[in-house]
Amino acid sequence: MTTVTDGSSAEGTTAKGSQDSLRHERRASLEHGLSLLMSAWEEFDSARPHQPPVSAQTTDLLASGLPAAGVGVRRALDEAAAILDESLAQSRPRFFGYVGSSGLESAVLADALAASHDVNLAAESEAAHLCEQQALRWIGEFVGYPTAGGAFTSGGMLSNLTALMAARTEALPDSRVFGLQGARPVVYCSAEAHSSIERAAELLGIGRSGVRSVPLDADRRMRPDLLADMLRDDLASGARPVAVVATAGTTLTGTVDPIDAVADVCEPLGVWLHVDGAYGLPAASTELAGHLFTGLDRADSVSLDAHKWMFVPKACGIVLVRDQSTLAKAFCHDSAYMVEEEGYAHPVDGTLEYSRPFRSLKLWTALRSHGADAFRTAITGNLILAQTLARLVREQPRLELLVESPQLSVVPFRFVPDQPGIDLDALNMRLARALQSDGRVYVTSAVVDGRACLRPCIVNFRTTAEDIRALVDLAVAVGTELAQG
Repeated sequence: MTTVTDGSSAEGTTAKGSQDSLRHERRASLEHGLSLLMSAWEEFDSARPHQPPVSAQTTDLLASGLPAAGVGVRRALDEAAAILDESLAQSRPRFFGYVGSSGLESAVLADALAASHDVNLAAESEAAHLCEQQALRWIGEFVGYPTAGGAFTSGGMLSNLTALMAARTEALPDSRVFGLQGARPVVYCSAEAHSSIERAAELLGIGRSGVRSVPLDADRRMRPDLLADMLRDDLASGARPVAVVATAGTTLTGTVDPIDAVADVCEPLGVWLHVDGAYGLPAASTELAGHLFTGLDRADSVSLDAHKWMFVPKACGIVLVRDQSTLAKAFCHDSAYMVEEEGYAHPVDGTLEYSRPFRSLKLWTALRSHGADAFRTAITGNLILAQTLARLVREQPRLELLVESPQLSVVPFRFVPDQPGIDLDALNMRLARALQSDGRVYVTSAVVDGRACLRPCIVNFRTTAEDIRALVDLAVAVGTELAQG
């Protein structure tokens, strides 16, 4: 019998020999792994002078073939740590790109425990299932949503797909059996909704042409009056509205759609309202931004990515519903290998995924460890830093703010040099790449109303006002060098 061992030849080794070898190095390997974690966390507390390039050693390692014999756990962990060090670390305080996680230590440790036990949330999992249900209730209470159920997912894409599958099943009850059969299903969302809505429509057979883009008002929010007109016209033409998706924090500018007014349009028509809060929904828990989310409790479903603004590592997406039976109608199956018992439904009957890891434990542990108030305080701090960034941009004559006032923590701005006749869009795209190469801050580019810009997003509890000032100073300094060059 051939089995794999730790750092020795696999030929002729018994299963018992393999276990003995792993046991022999287990404690030392675990201690070494924890020391690497400790070193990483200590480094995350402060900004690094630059982003290290991928080394020749790492390039050679990652171009090598399948190893016939192992090198041992300690060496493999050291190599893994080097790979991570040469990757983009979103946990660092001056990472302003995308909507990055902060890698909260309590959640990372809980995630390691969950991976070690390898519980499967598809079927009966005893305490793990109870923990997930409690975590769903906690996050609903945290953001002010009366959840009756839901699921933890891999992220916003799957959460939005899950919600829209439930919405499609409600609107077209026979669609799971017979498909769309000539129906003309339609989904409505703002012109700046996340692309996951369009992707979900494609996967559900609604198609890209079935996604209606609702124009924005002067504050970049979906216009409920135009939504009402579109719904009325579609119903008159024989189309079938499946869902309206309100965005609670757009990726581009952090704008929150007027949820209450959108619900006023949806409820009389019986149209499903989903709130995509993957990025912004945690801000509903704060006094500073809570008013933006009025009407959230009227939604049929909401999504939230805890690996964004709840500071836990990926993947920890969440979909919440007002009525758990809507998920059961959308996903339940009778299978000979998953026998249903009276009064009990397997967790898989409310989700798209089968084998599903214990994702909720990291969020449960983080909330249990630190308490909801600590999260509210950290999110509020990020909102204040966004206002600080907007103020610093306004005060700098060579920077231009592209939103009048940030609603949440995305603050798009661009560099405008003193020299006339420069292509500002090309310059700002180059500036984003130059700042990424420089490595002292990391920020991505975007296009707002046809104007290229920098799009910093603040969702890190480690970020300080000093880091915000560094971003502004570097944008001006590097932008000036590029313009003069």
